[in-house]
Amino acid sequence: MPNSFDFIAIEGVIGAGKTSLASLLAEKRGARLVLEEFKDNPFLPKFYEDRERYAFQTQLAFLASRFKQQQNMMSQDLFHDFTISDYIFEKDRIFARLNLDQDELALYDNIFNIMTGIAAQPDLIVFIQSSVERLMENIDNRGRDYEQHITPDYLKELNDAYNHFFYHYSKSPLIIINATEIDFVNNPDHLGYIEEQIFEKPIHSNMHIHIAP
Repeated sequence: MPNSFDFIAIEGVIGAGKTSLASLLAEKRGARLVLEEFKDNPFLPKFYEDRERYAFQTQLAFLASRFKQQQNMMSQDLFHDFTISDYIFEKDRIFARLNLDQDELALYDNIFNIMTGIAAQPDLIVFIQSSVERLMENIDNRGRDYEQHITPDYLKELNDAYNHFFYHYSKSPLIIINATEIDFVNNPDHLGYIEEQIFEKPIHSNMHIHIAP
């Protein structure tokens, strides 16, 4: 029997391809697509220019936006059987721990802990892993001006934080894709294999599946 989900979340570091994969899967499977509204965060370009100065404002703006989306996501959609999103709410704290100082993080956590208990919980998470070199290449190729301030050092910090987070993650079944050598955007066979693992293969509550070429 094909797998049945209400909510699938695609996750990964900046440039990993999570939005692309979420969009492709939603189109192929007729799912409601919920994408992170990063363009609406007025502090994001400033953050990449000066992390220390703008981290707290950027983080709170993302927290509010993501929580609002989560609430809308939990409402019934009469036109789609399930939802695919390109983030999970809990990922917000990965960035917070990386970028906020101790006092800012304490204040942030007070707000985050209230919100996280009532945010949507995915039935499955697909985590896209990639090398820093591949991430930098993808960021350069998509050409967003403000992302040109992202450094390899920051991406490595973020990559390590994501890997640590999902290594210890146990709230949802988790599929891990090693995307350093995979091109699910331009190679239909790669996309088809990922789609098969998600929707056709047995998935249990405590299993991690690694997909590599």
